[in-house]
Amino acid sequence: MARAIYRDTAFCCCMLFACAFTLSAAARDESETLVSSRTVRIDGVGRAELQNDAEGRPVFRVESAEGTTQTMTPDAFARHALNPSSSPGRSSLYRFLNISSPWGVAWVGLGLLGQALFAGRMLVQWVTSERRRRSVVPVAFWWMSLAGASMLLVYFVWRRDVVGVLGQGTGWAIYLRNLVLIYRAPPDVPPAAPAG
Repeated sequence: MARAIYRDTAFCCCMLFACAFTLSAAARDESETLVSSRTVRIDGVGRAELQNDAEGRPVFRVESAEGTTQTMTPDAFARHALNPSSSPGRSSLYRFLNISSPWGVAWVGLGLLGQALFAGRMLVQWVTSERRRRSVVPVAFWWMSLAGASMLLVYFVWRRDVVGVLGQGTGWAIYLRNLVLIYRAPPDVPPAAPAG
């Protein structure tokens, strides 16, 4: 049974990493394609198209998601693109979460759920230890660690946050290894006595 759990867990891990890096690569490819064309998409804007005005000067024709159109000089467009939090088309929630679409809300929700699981594992460990009147690390602690770290890892890949990816990726391997050790242990072996 432990071998089947290890195999299934390893398969899930591989699928998780493959999906996360595929999504990250697709996002990079999409942004490179959009920037190299004459029509670009920026935060809080439906689309922006580079055109020439009546005097032949370059201007950006910017259409908001609501359908309003605005003409901007390249300098004004650059300020708008580099400081999306000042965009009038973005709601305060989008600015607070630093996102630009409803999909961003879903990604942030995934990150928050992963963080809740990750923090909740400590509550589970504390309650279990109080009930047994000694320090105990239950199996649920490791499962919650693995699930929370997996969600946070995918979230940090989406955010392109190397610190978060490295932090959750290394912890993720440790949580998985502890679960493998737990399920490989013979059932008749009593748990080790607490140190100290």
